[in-house]
Amino acid sequence: MPQNTPTAQEPPRAEAHPELLYTRRTRFDPADDLRAAPPLGRYAVGRNESDEWVWLATGYHEVRRVLGDHTNFSTRRRWGAEGPTWRPPELVGHLMDYDPPEHTRLRQMLTPEFTVRRLRRLEPDIEAIVEEHLDAVEAAGPGADLMKLYAQPVPGEVLCELIGVPRDDRPEFLRHCHRHMDSARSRKVRAAEGAAFSRYLAQMVARQRADPDHGFIGALVREHGDDFTDDEMRGVCVLLILAGIDNMEGMIGLGVLAMLEHPEQLPLLLGAADTRTEGRAGGGRLASDRALDELIRYMSVANAPTPRTAVHDIEIGGQLIKAGETVICSLTMANRDPALSDGPDRLDLAREPVAHVAFGHGVHHCLGAALARTELRIAYQALWRRFPDLRPAVPLEEVRFHSRATAHGVHRLPVAW
Repeated sequence: MPQNTPTAQEPPRAEAHPELLYTRRTRFDPADDLRAAPPLGRYAVGRNESDEWVWLATGYHEVRRVLGDHTNFSTRRRWGAEGPTWRPPELVGHLMDYDPPEHTRLRQMLTPEFTVRRLRRLEPDIEAIVEEHLDAVEAAGPGADLMKLYAQPVPGEVLCELIGVPRDDRPEFLRHCHRHMDSARSRKVRAAEGAAFSRYLAQMVARQRADPDHGFIGALVREHGDDFTDDEMRGVCVLLILAGIDNMEGMIGLGVLAMLEHPEQLPLLLGAADTRTEGRAGGGRLASDRALDELIRYMSVANAPTPRTAVHDIEIGGQLIKAGETVICSLTMANRDPALSDGPDRLDLAREPVAHVAFGHGVHHCLGAALARTELRIAYQALWRRFPDLRPAVPLEEVRFHSRATAHGVHRLPVAW
């Protein structure tokens, strides 16, 4: 069980390690043992005398307090007794391994590329990618696996479009990406695949440095020149690919399944105005945006962000977290905390907007949140526009879920129409 008294000399060992506990789900919901965790508890990692202790934050206020405090908590992954140490080459440009002011420098240069106005230019390309894969679903016929033919390939294609991977290069590039993220493969194979797509991105950056186009990397080269190193640009692209593919695959698949389970709420997601937005300019779009945000909260696909390391001793919720100790924040539980909203376990697409943490919080709030919302809106609406009678092709209780360390999702989702 978690240790709630940091001054105790011999806290009991946790039955569930926090690095496993925070990923536990029962379909869309946090598993019972995760729900039983306190708002902030201390757990043993390992079963030897040299066990280290890790904090797990599950309460909404506790999670926001940790994620919002970059002065007392660091995201650096290499942390020694005297503070942050060297950064390995594979983490150069990886925003989640940077603290302010380094993080601020990179984030300020990247943010303009992810504004809603900039992303509107990408919408026609996203729509074309979505329609292409809907063609594949239609060609496969009823019983088609929506995960394999739609939810899995669309995010990678969209990210390739964003960063400028040529269409002919995409199959091999994405094959390297997916193999690198496949936890069923050996560590050696995954490392080799990761090195392969990282090398490809490094070559792309070098080409753009010599002759920048109007894409994402070219814009960084033109607008910021020497303020961005080649390694930082490559690292930013690696992060976008790895974070975007896994999370977006989960969100598309889980969102479709949630709507198949709650068909009465589907009109709100597709843009029908509810009674509170009828008559307002853009009421249907407002209802759709609110519905989408509630769906994102309910799914909470990302189990937890990068763990935080305490820089100083700090007290949160009556608990003393000492400098050098690690805190894992459960986004799943924070978004199901009654402190956030009434009835948080209920999917309510007409719910008043709430300040959920599905995209994180603080300076590390997801850089691609606007892109994710744009892609999801297009993917959901195009799917039901093509297949208005979409329905599950298997009993819903037979749909198998997975919850990897990074993201929650669905293995297969056979559909009919």
